[in-house]
Amino acid sequence: MKEITVQELKTKMDNGEDFQLIDVREDKERNFTHIGGDHIVMASVANHINKISKDKQVVVYCRSGARSGQVVNFLEANHGFTNLYNLKGGILAWAGEIDDTIKKY
Repeated sequence: MKEITVQELKTKMDNGEDFQLIDVREDKERNFTHIGGDHIVMASVANHINKISKDKQVVVYCRSGARSGQVVNFLEANHGFTNLYNLKGGILAWAGEIDDTIKKY
């Protein structure tokens, strides 16, 4: 599984790079805080394969990187994705290293 750091993600955002960002956390987590991107709850990923790009880099995130890592592994193993990156440390790393206004939970 490929990973991307929060610093690398911030650089992509700042440079306006064309990539897809996907938040796989639950609705209540997303409503509490987020860093943007499409919202596809982990449990429903298999039903929304068509919403995930195969043509550009896709960064998947959750709270700590564990669930998003599972999603990346699932999509690579079962649906042939080769363009996926797990956000190392998830939104907690983002809050700790990039934006301290992001609420931790």
